[in-house]
Amino acid sequence: MSSKPDLTAAPAMPAPCITLIGMAGAGKSTVGSALSQELGWAFVDSDHLIEAAYGARLQDITDTLGKAAFLDTEGKVICAIKANRTVIATGGSVIYRDAAMRHLAALGPIVYIDVPFHLIEERIARNPERGIAMNPGEKLEDIFNERKALYTYYATLRCPAEGKNPAQCARWIRDHLPEGFLKGDAA
Repeated sequence: MSSKPDLTAAPAMPAPCITLIGMAGAGKSTVGSALSQELGWAFVDSDHLIEAAYGARLQDITDTLGKAAFLDTEGKVICAIKANRTVIATGGSVIYRDAAMRHLAALGPIVYIDVPFHLIEERIARNPERGIAMNPGEKLEDIFNERKALYTYYATLRCPAEGKNPAQCARWIRDHLPEGFLKGDAA
């Protein structure tokens, strides 16, 4: 496991973070929680930061703001994250704002949780209240295909998640991080 950081002063050098990207229903929050426990790191879900800022459910915020304004808000929230030794689970639409993705890349590796469309569709059907940034008339499969290219573009790593449970995904990510990435953590 991880060594404990010195908490008597702010870190002289920022410690890296790991960011998880992927479609709604890919399991970013669940995998992120498992990965943070595996590493002994903090965990942040950016959707929860947005909900906390507005004091409302993500889908209500998305519906009220509309897609473009929501994406701008999400980007601003992401760009405000200052963290060390933290696993960050993002909203599925984070990839639409390049500034947000550049900020996350500066924090550390970006891992794409790659889940096939049929599983995403099934998971979203089980939770229709899940917040998804989409315009009226847009189809989930079209959004999936559009985003897949962006997830691949921004990702440092692609975790093939089909057939893996969250703990297995977390171990896969840990085992595939860049060589020496966790060296300072004695992981």
